[in-house]
Amino acid sequence: MEVVKESKPNTTTMRKALLVINCIILSIGNCAGPLMMRLYFIHGGKRVWFSSWLETGGWPIILFPIACAHFYRSRTQPSSENKLFFMKPQLFIAAAVIGILTGLDDYLYAYGVARLPVSTSSLIIASQLAFTAGFAFVLVKQKFTSYSINAVFLLTIGSGVLAMHTSSDRPANESNREYVLGFLMTVGASALYGFILPLVELTYKKAKQEISYALVMEIQMVMCLFATGVCTIGMLVNNDFKVIPREAREYELGETKYYIVAICSAMIWQCFFLGAIGVIFCASSLLSGIIIAVLLPVTEILAVIFYNESFHAEKGVALALSLWGFLSYFYGEIKQSKENKPALETEMASVPNRQESV
Repeated sequence: MEVVKESKPNTTTMRKALLVINCIILSIGNCAGPLMMRLYFIHGGKRVWFSSWLETGGWPIILFPIACAHFYRSRTQPSSENKLFFMKPQLFIAAAVIGILTGLDDYLYAYGVARLPVSTSSLIIASQLAFTAGFAFVLVKQKFTSYSINAVFLLTIGSGVLAMHTSSDRPANESNREYVLGFLMTVGASALYGFILPLVELTYKKAKQEISYALVMEIQMVMCLFATGVCTIGMLVNNDFKVIPREAREYELGETKYYIVAICSAMIWQCFFLGAIGVIFCASSLLSGIIIAVLLPVTEILAVIFYNESFHAEKGVALALSLWGFLSYFYGEIKQSKENKPALETEMASVPNRQESV
């Protein structure tokens, strides 16, 4: 059964409000997440598996809104229809598989952030949009307009410009091999998450139950639970649990701030993942990928301000192309909505006439 979509005006208004809220949540996670991760690495953090674990390790936080939704339903619905969890076994398995892929993606991304400046890794991640668009076309038959195609092209070219001069912002204490490996790992993370977003949308469409936002939060929790399991195995193999206490004592900002950075990072990344799948629920995986890509200028500017990262010509060109792609996509969306509005009004006006004729 597909995602529930009702034609009532109140439902449409609520859906738009929910989309705005999820866009805000996604923006917070997408901009602050990489900055917090980089803060861990530049002040003495070296555990890549631990850093990737933090991306999804905050999954218990989702239990709070799930519980709030349950208590709200208990007042508005009969007790026989009100459950704490609605997920059926088939959907649970699908979310678990996506969670395992997310865990692998977490490691690839964390490795890239450990080796690259935030401004560089963020621009590389913009190439994710091309992968998202391609997989969305294959998996969920995403329809494209000339404006969305132009946006995908510009955002992809923008990240590709960085590859022309990759060593210009390589950290002084890092070898060229480590930098190139970090670059490739980040591209790999971009490709894998570009596959995960349409896969989530496909899961919504193929689910044999109605998809509500409460169920979306359950899917998020299961995904992060299994992703955290993958990263936990990596931490055990890499002996991270034994090293973390010593690393905290030697952290440049102090032991207390080490744990504050870790906790804040885990909370912020939950905003990213919940916002991403929330936007997919309200709109599409392509829009989720677009938002992730167009937020990179904010991350870029914040990285330059807080971490004094260089802003060379290639980054400037990539930034300009990304903004151009952003404007192209949303201009196309606004134009298309205006074209569809008269047709929708005509269709709604014809409904009473049909009822009278019957």
